Amino acid sequence: MALRINYNYESISAQRNLTSTQGSFFKAIEQLSSGLRINKAADDAAGLAVSEKLKNQVRGLNQAQRNAQDGISLLQTAEGALNETHSLLGRMRELAVQSASDTLSNADRLHIQDEVNQLLSEVDRIANSTQFNKISLLNNSGSTTDVLLHVGANHETGSGTNDNEITVSLNGSDTAALGVDALAGAVSLSRIRDADVAKSVSEMVRTQILQQSTMAVLAQANQAPQMALQLLK
Repeated sequence: MALRINYNYESISAQRNLTSTQGSFFKAIEQLSSGLRINKAADDAAGLAVSEKLKNQVRGLNQAQRNAQDGISLLQTAEGALNETHSLLGRMRELAVQSASDTLSNADRLHIQDEVNQLLSEVDRIANSTQFNKISLLNNSGSTTDVLLHVGANHETGSGTNDNEITVSLNGSDTAALGVDALAGAVSLSRIRDADVAKSVSEMVRTQILQQSTMAVLAQANQAPQMALQLLK
């Protein structure tokens, strides 16, 4: 009766386990090197889709916050120029009242007029030179642009938009709320996509130990048929 040994179940099982363990080991290495739990759709397709949507939302909120800050800077620039103009106009009114006094000579009134002319020139200079990002804010030239600030997370451009108009939409948001929303979105994104370093390190060590033990088992399984043949001789 012939004895045939042509199938080593233990060896095949050990090889299969080793392949699986190596896959888990390399996945842990990938997570540690990238800092991400999800590096491709195969890792977590649903999580990747949600994280991509959140990433776009966070980027939109961050840009909205920058837009709002730009709007505040623009208004502060215009406010400073208007305050200075208001001060100049107040001085001009003061001079006008002064010139109405019968106690002044014609020479005095000429000096007052010279100062008024200088003040008018300064008002014109402020109106013509007050700009924010090359946008004239106070003069009435044809290049003046209606400044509209979009501060929402999402923006859709309509077909009726004027090419000379910066479109602005205020959705009841302010910079503080935008900052909080952006932070909350970033935290949610991190929870979904970022790797748990401690867990990844633990997984790497676990799979490394499993690889070593599986390779030892595989070596023994491969030696078993030879040992059986030796016993049969």
